Amino acid sequence: MDLNDLRTDDFDYELPQELIAQTPLTGRSTSRMMVLHKKDGSREDRHFYDITDYLRKGDVLVRNNTRVIPARLFGTKEETGAHVELLLLKRMENDVWECLAGNARVIKMGTVISFHNGELKAKCVGIGDKGLRNMQMLYDGIFEEILDQLGNVPLPPYIREKLDDPERYQTVYAKVRGSAAAPTAGLHFTPEVFQALRDKGVEILDVTLHVGLGTFRPMDTDRVKDHVMHSEYYEMDEHTAERLNLAKAEGRRIIAVGTTSVRTLESVYNRFGHFEACTGETTLFIYPGYKWHTADCILTNFHLPKSTLLMMITSFAGYDAVLAAYRDAVEKKYRFFSFGDCMFITNE
Repeated sequence: MDLNDLRTDDFDYELPQELIAQTPLTGRSTSRMMVLHKKDGSREDRHFYDITDYLRKGDVLVRNNTRVIPARLFGTKEETGAHVELLLLKRMENDVWECLAGNARVIKMGTVISFHNGELKAKCVGIGDKGLRNMQMLYDGIFEEILDQLGNVPLPPYIREKLDDPERYQTVYAKVRGSAAAPTAGLHFTPEVFQALRDKGVEILDVTLHVGLGTFRPMDTDRVKDHVMHSEYYEMDEHTAERLNLAKAEGRRIIAVGTTSVRTLESVYNRFGHFEACTGETTLFIYPGYKWHTADCILTNFHLPKSTLLMMITSFAGYDAVLAAYRDAVEKKYRFFSFGDCMFITNE
């Protein structure tokens, strides 16, 4: 494979529609887990609650503590009554949000969208490409409280079933509001699993990356290297940076929960050459040929064909090994995507 001329189609695979998980399992930790051994490409079929068998004393587990906001709003254009959907992506200054707009062609500069009889309004103050709009929010009161009342949980478009409990699209450790989608690898964890890991001597650290277009926007270029990632906000605090630097100095393993934790770890390390307390915006795009610095193992869900997330995982574990694992997962009827099963990629 020519790493200088990777094609988006190189990351396609056949997936029957019935394998796309529509609802979460009753028990978070009962999902199936394919274990992929990075060194030789061998695989095991386990369940997520077996994760404790693969981590050991001294390992550092890094998770993304972002919390999904009810970021989907349905409203009407004041002038014409045209229906408009907004997905809030990123809070900017002065109550301006970067949004992905459905029916974007009707939103021009100065257009006002009304939600719930005018309880909330949004005025277009900037136009981006591919449906992006900067919208000034107009309201009385506390925006977060209004959004909690009027907004909807932004489930991915491939999920067609109604979610009975919105908390099932949050990790049990979700804390920092700001995401338009969940860091889904973390959905498998329960407090009991975390306690079992702590009892084993595993250290658990948090980073934050607010999931947006950089994570879930489909590729629209034929050549992989031509794709430009949308920026996502991340932060790392001083405690996490210190503990990660110590673990790396002592040769202890760093286990990343999900691709968003990976992007945060690699973004910080690329920026400083070590871990450091910081905030920032990352456009990091990881695909085969990338030089890795941080993660020794990755827990991840099964990703969409031709997605940047699948490209990241093939970069980490090897193109042939990952695509073979995906074919195996399809044959064994693993559940795919956000509410689906997971893969643990280990270096042992």
